[in-house]
Amino acid sequence: MARTRTVFPRDRGLQTRMLFTIFLLGAIYVAFAGILFAAGAGIGIMVLVVAGFSLAQLFLSDKLALASMGAKIVSPAEAPGLHAMIERLCIQADLPKPRIAIADSDVPNAFAMGRSQKTAVVCATTAIIETLEPHELEGVLAHELTHVKNRDVMIMTVASFFASIAAMITQFGFYFGGAFGGGGDDDDSGPAFIVVLLASLAVYVISYFLMLALSRYREFGADRGAALITGRPSALSAALLKLSGAMQRVPDQDLRQAQRMNAFFIVPTSVKKSVHTLFMTHPPLEKRIEALERMESQLQAPVTA
Repeated sequence: MARTRTVFPRDRGLQTRMLFTIFLLGAIYVAFAGILFAAGAGIGIMVLVVAGFSLAQLFLSDKLALASMGAKIVSPAEAPGLHAMIERLCIQADLPKPRIAIADSDVPNAFAMGRSQKTAVVCATTAIIETLEPHELEGVLAHELTHVKNRDVMIMTVASFFASIAAMITQFGFYFGGAFGGGGDDDDSGPAFIVVLLASLAVYVISYFLMLALSRYREFGADRGAALITGRPSALSAALLKLSGAMQRVPDQDLRQAQRMNAFFIVPTSVKKSVHTLFMTHPPLEKRIEALERMESQLQAPVTA
């Protein structure tokens, strides 16, 4: 008999963190615009830059992420099994079917991105498809769809793009300072360049820590959602353990190339490091497993009249 559609309990903790993150990202925009104005940018240029960043965040973030992983969107004819699995999960989660991408990578992982539920994309690497059993892969994909369902993926997408742009400005500023006024003859250009450079660095740091704080919390919510969608918390638990072990065998060079996507991955590339630090993008694996085991016990508990 077919299961009824999953009812997701409201996660007030996640919603509060998302609203706070949106507020801080808005404050960053305002501060960055003010710094541009103080550095000598006209109102027209300031509005153009801020509007350009906003539009780019909405329409380019997921494309940049897919490109960084070498991923491509696949059709049902190219990946029929993956499409069928995600379609079943979307019916269960009451979600529109996202675009589906596959990244040719030896890093066994998956992630979701997008500005809305209708424009989301779920990506799996070739390594994760080869590593996991079908029921384990189903748990992973349900986890990623829960990110889409909770809309936390939208916040992460926006925050990651702002951090990337700020990092690019900072990097180009150091290497090509003259283009920003650092090497010009105008005495006022030097201070203006330094102000913009420091502002970009501050934006990067703030955005990065916002991503970390939200990423750690949202993983528990996505694990819980995956368990509800599939009805098998143990499948996701087994997948997490298997992926953690498989990650240990991935060459460090491959892990470094993919680490920019850590906040989006279901298992971070830093899993090889045993020390838990302030810079962790995910909660400790053992805590995620414990939470899933508690859900498994609750689901298997007999229903009393």
